[in-house]
Amino acid sequence: MNTAEPARLAWFKSSYSGNEGGACLEIAATPGAVHVRDSKVPDRAQLIFRGEEWAAFVRYTVER
Repeated sequence: MNTAEPARLAWFKSSYSGNEGGACLEIAATPGAVHVRDSKVPDRAQLIFRGEEWAAFVRYTVER
């Protein structure tokens, strides 16, 4: 699994996220992994999912 240094990752928020300062997640994709963090406190811990785990999560949310 790629555990690239967080500062070097290209983070982005969903286009559904507003600028009101609410709860937003940011993700950064790398080969073999997707990193997820809280946009309000980006220096805190992040979650790292393998590509197939992330794909399963996305499929689940789309089906709902």
